[in-house]
Parts: sequence; structure tokens; C-alpha cells
Amino acid sequence: MPKLYDKATNRLLGHISQDDVDLLIAQFEEESSRDRDYYVNNDTFLMLTDAGASSTLLDAIKSALDLHGEADIRWEAD
Repeated sequence: MPKLYDKATNRLLGHISQDDVDLLIAQFEEESSRDRDYYVNNDTFLMLTDAGASSTLLDAIKSALDLHGEADIRWEAD
């Protein structure tokens, strides 16, 4: 099961499904085929919500958002 991390602190945010990973890949522009990190903010959080992101993914991202509503996240395959 893939894992989602806060890129800045390397803190594990949670385990996510492959469907969650597929949604991240579909919703964010990737710089390369090996790109696994994303900048998220309140607007992209809402975009993911509208795209049908799971509550598991949304809760994990929400826990990473700082006081300004921003975070860098990354995922790793298990």
C-alpha cells in the first residue's frame, strides 16, 4: 500500500490506496515519469475533493497543510 509523506519533515501522513495515487497523478502536472511529489494548498485540496478523492487521502493531506494552507507532499510505493 502506498504511503504519503510530508516532504519537508518526512513525516508519514498515512497509507493511501493505488486509486489515490492514480488520482494524484491525474490531477497534478508531473515534471517527469518519476515525479512523486506535489505542492498542495487550499485550492488544490478543494480540486482533489471535487475530483472524488477518498477521505483517507484528504485527511492525510489536511494534516500536512501549514498555517498558510500549503504543503509539499510525496508518495512512495510500498
